[in-house]
Parts: sequence; structure tokens; C-alpha cells
Amino acid sequence: MAIRNADDQVLPRKGDGQRTPNLAIDNLILDAARSCVLDFGMQRTTLAEIARRAGVSRPTVYRRWTDTRAVVADLLTREIREVLPDIQTTGSARDLLLSAVVDVVAEIRDHPLFVKIRSTDQELLTTYIVDRIGASQKSILELMTAVVTAGQQDGSIRHGNADEIASMLLLMAQSVVFSAPTLQDRLSADAAVQQLRIAVSAYLTPTAGTDG
Repeated sequence: MAIRNADDQVLPRKGDGQRTPNLAIDNLILDAARSCVLDFGMQRTTLAEIARRAGVSRPTVYRRWTDTRAVVADLLTREIREVLPDIQTTGSARDLLLSAVVDVVAEIRDHPLFVKIRSTDQELLTTYIVDRIGASQKSILELMTAVVTAGQQDGSIRHGNADEIASMLLLMAQSVVFSAPTLQDRLSADAAVQQLRIAVSAYLTPTAGTDG
């Protein structure tokens, strides 16, 4: 079983939702956006500077994205998808999902881009965590729902609505990534991940008398 679709790709958007097939240029632009955000933060990153660093014209960028926020949204999607594990396993779906959730949380928590945005551009994170979910979160939900369903079939994950279980897992994971730092004087980063492992394990494990 794989936790990641091997064909997953980030396809940047034009303002009207159409897609561009030129992934080489798209990724050059996303790489440039990454360097800009790391250097300046989201608020000081401009499409003009992204174009300059990518070595393309500004119209080339504007044809793909309407503004800086749109570029960064697709950049975040790409960066999250790159840390999603592509794991083949003969073990249970529950073990796979538990390891994947914990490992991805640890990766994103320490990811330079997310550390930068968390420290300088809280408004951007609020948009994608509080106001709505982004493309990367939707992809993660789809993958987790599929694994939860597989786990219910192999008996390793408790019964229940797979969509709801996956949604709760996403909320738990996001809390550790983005909210745990507010309690760092009481709960270290490593301790938070370990507690997440315990919580997810208990949440997924079938309960005697109610499952199976």
C-alpha cells in the first residue's frame, strides 16, 4: 500500500483555473518563490523579484499566477507533497498511517519554509488553517481517507466514518505543527510529536466489544 500517489504533481494555476503543461518553467518559478520567501518573508515577496530570480519575464509569471499569494499557495502545496512518504508496506494500514502522520508532522514542523512563514506571516497560515483548506490539505485528506478505509477492511483501524476520522487526524496534525510552539515551555517539539503518536495510535485502534 502506498500513502502517496506516484503521479502527484503541482500544476500552478492561472487566474481562470486553467493549467499549464510547462512544468519545467513552473518549477523554476516556484523555486524562485521559495528563495524569496526564505529571504524576505511572504509580505515582502513580489512577482517581479520572483520573475527576476527565475530568469523569466514578469508576463510569464502573470500568465500562471494572478498574485504572490497564489504563487506561495502552490509552493506550499508542492513542499508538502514532497514530504509525503511514498511507502510500500506489507504491514497493517494502521501502522502505515500512524508512521506517515507522525513523520510528516515532524518534517513540516522543521521545514525551513514553514518555519519562516510561521514566524513572519501568520496571516497566511491562518487563511489555510482557520478560514479554508488548501489543495495540499485536500490531497492529504483523500490519501488518509483511503488508508483509513483500507485499515477498516484489514481490521487494524476502528469502525466509523472514514472521512470524519481522516479529518480529525488532519486537525490533530495541524495542531502539533502550528499550535504546539505556543506551549514550548511545557511541551518540547519532540515531546509533542511523541504525544501525537500516542494520541493517533489510541484514536485509530479498534476498541474491544465495539469493533470486529
